[in-house]
Amino acid sequence: MTVTGAMTVPGARAARARRIAVVGGGPGGLYAAALLKRLAPGREITVWERNAPDDTFGFGVVLSDETLGGIEHADPVVYAALREEFVRWDDIDIVHRSERHTSGGHGFAALGRRRLLAILHERCRSLGVELRFRTEAPPVAELADAYDLVIAADGVHSRVRETYAEHFRPAVTEHRCRYLWLAADFAFDAFRFETAETEHGVMQLHGYPYAADASTVIVEMREEVWRAAGFADLDVRESVERCAKIFTDALGGRALRAGNSAWTTFRTVVNGHWSHGHVVLLGDAAHTAHFSIGSGTKLAVEDALALAACLEEQPTTGEALAAYEAERRPVVESTQRAARASLEWFENLGRYLDQPSRRFAFNLLTRSRRVTHDNLRLRDARFVAAVERESGCPPGTPPMFTPFRLRGLTLRNRVVVSPMDMYSAVDGVPGDFHLVHLGARALGGAGLVMTEMVCVAPEGRITPGCTGLYTHTQAESWRRITDFVHTRAPGTAIGVQLGHSGRKGSTRLMWEGMDEPLPDGNWPLVAASPIPYKPGGRTPRELTRAQLTDLREQFAAAAWRAARCGFDLLELHCAHGYLLSGFLSPLTNRRTDAYGGSLARRLRFPLEVFDAVRSVWPEERPMTVRISATDWAEGGTTGDDAVGIARAFAAHGADAVDVSAGQVVADERPEYGRSYQTPFADRIRHEAGVPVIAVGAISSWDDVNSLILAGRTDLCALARPHLYDPHWTLHAAAEQGYSGPGVAWPEPYAAGSRPPRTGRTDAPRPRLTLGI
Repeated sequence: MTVTGAMTVPGARAARARRIAVVGGGPGGLYAAALLKRLAPGREITVWERNAPDDTFGFGVVLSDETLGGIEHADPVVYAALREEFVRWDDIDIVHRSERHTSGGHGFAALGRRRLLAILHERCRSLGVELRFRTEAPPVAELADAYDLVIAADGVHSRVRETYAEHFRPAVTEHRCRYLWLAADFAFDAFRFETAETEHGVMQLHGYPYAADASTVIVEMREEVWRAAGFADLDVRESVERCAKIFTDALGGRALRAGNSAWTTFRTVVNGHWSHGHVVLLGDAAHTAHFSIGSGTKLAVEDALALAACLEEQPTTGEALAAYEAERRPVVESTQRAARASLEWFENLGRYLDQPSRRFAFNLLTRSRRVTHDNLRLRDARFVAAVERESGCPPGTPPMFTPFRLRGLTLRNRVVVSPMDMYSAVDGVPGDFHLVHLGARALGGAGLVMTEMVCVAPEGRITPGCTGLYTHTQAESWRRITDFVHTRAPGTAIGVQLGHSGRKGSTRLMWEGMDEPLPDGNWPLVAASPIPYKPGGRTPRELTRAQLTDLREQFAAAAWRAARCGFDLLELHCAHGYLLSGFLSPLTNRRTDAYGGSLARRLRFPLEVFDAVRSVWPEERPMTVRISATDWAEGGTTGDDAVGIARAFAAHGADAVDVSAGQVVADERPEYGRSYQTPFADRIRHEAGVPVIAVGAISSWDDVNSLILAGRTDLCALARPHLYDPHWTLHAAAEQGYSGPGVAWPEPYAAGSRPPRTGRTDAPRPRLTLGI
């Protein structure tokens, strides 16, 4: 969006939507009205606000430099007024068990919400916008008949949205914490986060200044803590007094005040569509993002900027509204993912309380995954260095290049080349392709390189191109690969992942039709229950007790061969809907015998297989288990189930849990995003007390450093980045200026350990510049 041009040079199209109704007089609605009136003074714009001009919920508003830049270009008058009011600060204070740690360099700007509204009221009036306070807007159908454009900026409880719910398709998720929005009559000198560990549970305070003599204070806690502490039985005045006593140190003994506040739970709003005809949603009516990343007003103001620009740039109102949604939806969804991560971090704050205080602070600062290790180091290098030192990182060593021990195996760094099916074997035999593929990635510097899923029987293959470990020939070919890794890439470990395809077997190669059955030469399918993977697909046979025994022995035989091949680690594949995963999920296990029903019974066969494999796998070599921590489907594996599964395997001797998600049922609905599966690993690590391997769109070395240093995982497995760059880990070291024991360039490659020179970029500057 070219906001600058669109806002400073109004176009001829501005006259198209001449009569505009705005429902809701919050910052987003008011700013949209002001912008649209400024662009076309002849427009008739009316704003309806059911509250009084100075009624507001909340006290301070935080805006980013990016948002302010858009405001400056679009309306210098509003920007100048805001600039006069802003309180600015750079620090964030985190108080954890009486220890206060400060991180600087963040840059915040805030002002009072009432003052923001007053500035926008004044701007609207000066431009000729009609403001109707203490007045309910007419029904939206009447507005739609009378006006060329109706902007619904009526908040999280939007009546307009609910009136046209069948068109907007809203989904509102209510979360697990209660919070109370308060104010204090003094200014914090930083953005402050503080925890209070009470007899009822943990509570948290979020505080920041919004004026020279005033701060916003939000007190938040989980619903069960709120009830146990008796807040449900207190009125607002009593609650405010109680909160002031709980956080008396943070407040310096000062009082709090409530205004129009009341205890509430946060609601995440999403909509399938943002417009219907010439009615459009804006701000909280369209979307919400948790206050812990301070984005509600920011998003609303940015919506207003985008909507105004799109109305200028597009030939019709319908096209403008479509362009507005197309532009804003990706930005909003990204913000909502970050806000959801932040929200869930605070919901689960209790799991992090036992972390060392600086690590806790780093974890809090990076909770949304938008602030990262490298980004934070740019802001405050001393703080990050102190966290690294407290966490045991040697000087000059990025967290990803610290060693990690699993049983008798010490990995030199925390990077794992994730298992990736190559579908390139013949009769289950890994060939030259596998030697080059795995060998290249071993030379690339990762601490551990994993094979693809290696099948324990011919009918356990996914496709005819899958590898196996059920014959002597296959074992000899694998031995060739492990010998290469150990000889030519010393210091790199190689692991084997054993599995059986179950009901997802006998399909075509991925690039010929993923999960599609073979046109001929199919083999019989077996599974926990006779349920096809896809509607209309082949139905597997339910495994009998005798077949379960045979399968267990096949896994043990393959593990015995893997040990003789020289693999350093063995992973049992209990994820992604393959055979063992099919026993774990209630969606795929409908058995009525001892292997179905409760989680303990669903675990029985996978644990029997694990025990059989562990009994033949060398004692000093580690075993891991890959699980799907969620099925991304209603009625499937829950978070509690995932923790229980991890605990069960750990009790049987698993040295780590490789925490993946999904691919169990065909109608799954994953929630994708950067590092989107890492929260599952984080929970298992802290609640099950077992080392974890995190996976799922971890794409940068900065992500790896952030996750490791925050204590959310022990190892990070990356797949696609290693397909893009077999030497990903070596390049990560070079880009961070690291050379140490955590990574080693192969001697033949040592000359390439620095980035090659590029074309000259320092051409002489002109000696003289003439103005025109």
